[in-house]
Order: sequence, then structure tokens, then C-alpha cells
Amino acid sequence: MTAAHPVSGDPDPDAVDLVRADGTAGTLWQAWTTHERLASLPELLRPRTPAEGFAAQQRLAERAGPAYGWKLAATAAAGQAHIGVDAPLPGPLFERFRYAPGAVLPSDGLYMAVAEAEFAFVMGDDVAAGASAGELRSAVAAVHCAIEFPESRFADFATAGGPQLLADAACAGLFVLGPEITGGLDLDLSTTGTALWINDAEPATGSGGAVLGNPWTALAWLADTLPAFGADLAAGSVVTTGTTTVPAPIAAGDRVRATFGPDAALGEIAVSFA
Repeated sequence: MTAAHPVSGDPDPDAVDLVRADGTAGTLWQAWTTHERLASLPELLRPRTPAEGFAAQQRLAERAGPAYGWKLAATAAAGQAHIGVDAPLPGPLFERFRYAPGAVLPSDGLYMAVAEAEFAFVMGDDVAAGASAGELRSAVAAVHCAIEFPESRFADFATAGGPQLLADAACAGLFVLGPEITGGLDLDLSTTGTALWINDAEPATGSGGAVLGNPWTALAWLADTLPAFGADLAAGSVVTTGTTTVPAPIAAGDRVRATFGPDAALGEIAVSFA
């Protein structure tokens, strides 16, 4: 399979200063736990390449706790332009941010304060480096509805740059995995519509075509990219592939619903904020 937008930078782990990466992660972790917003990382700790950013992300994960899959940020052209990158950013889905449909989510840490309707894949098998498109498709067990509420520890995440955002777990935030889409493996996700509803108003609509043209393309990109950083796409992993709509603003007390397919025929998810 061919990566649509390869990550640039030297992925050689020998080129990464792991002590520096640990210091980067420590600074970010302090911001995570205090809800502090950083103007930028100190120059001596600021990752200069995607490889350095990913190394810091791995050190951050040692503090944040277990993860159960991957999220992709900046899979829409508008999102890439907004934060000044030319490729998606992979980050872990942390258990600490996982919620079920119908849950009341905490609102005390909201900063980016947006909702995103996404398509998520659940992997049934491991994906080996260099897998073909057919092998990748056969490794997927199911397609699900999902909502992500991304978050950043940077005061101006739009100017932080790819390496710093990678270090910050690619804007990891709250995540809700919704119902499996019946027949989802056979759908043309590029044309499958989505909508977001905030307090019964519909501020955003979109489709899977916003995600690198097709969520399957985003999944292939991730499968091609992770091995370069010493990671992999494993059986049981959840992969949420990026927003299908313009991110919709939310606030404390809001009710949020994402629908998939015409008149929510493929599924929906509803949550609320405290």
C-alpha cells in the first residue's frame, strides 16, 4: 500500500535523544495535570522532527496510562492548513479519555471545545509492515460511529507545529466509540454522510470524503507510517480516522449528538457535558 501523505523527518530511533524526549514529556504531563496552556515548549525540549515528537509522545504515554488504539488528527485538508502541516498526525487513544455513548462528560478541562464526528475501525488482526490494501481491509473487523473531542495543551495549537503537536499526543482528548455500522465494511465511506447536533441545532454536516478522500485511505496511511516509528497496528486496536465535518463548538452543559447516514440510518451517538 502507498501512504498518501508520508511523514517527513528522520524516523531513525538513533537520531532521537531519549533523555530530551523524556524532558519534553515531563513538561507536557505537568500541563496535562494542571490544565496549564503552554505558549510553546522550552527551546531545549522542543521536538524538531516528527521522530522527536513521536518519541516524546511515547514517553508521555508512559505517564498517561494504557492506550487501546490510535487517533488521527489533520486528515482533512482544511485541518492541515489550519495547523500548518502537510500530513496527518497519529496519537494514542488513552483509556483515561474513553467514554461510552450516553455518558455525561467532564467539562472542566475544555479548551479547544469542539466536537468531531468520525468513522472508526476496530482491527481484527495485526497488520504487518508493507501490507497490501487487500490485507489491510481483511484485517478490519468492524466500522463504527465515533465522536472525538480533541484537546491541546498549547495555548495556540494552530501555530505549535507538527512535532510539538505529535509530542502532545496529536491533540488527544475525550473519545466515544459508538455502535458498529451494519454492513460498514462494504460501504463507500467516502460518500457516507455525517452530521453533528448541538442542543438540537445542526451546526455541521460532512462525509467520509473529508478524511484524506476516504477513511480507508487514512487507515492505510497509519498502517504504513507506524512501523517507521517502531509501532504497529495490532489486533483489537481502535483507530478513529479524523473529523468528517468542520469541528463544531461546544460548551459546558451542551448535549451533543453525531448521526451517520441519512436520517441517522447507520447509527448515532449522544452524550452530554456536565
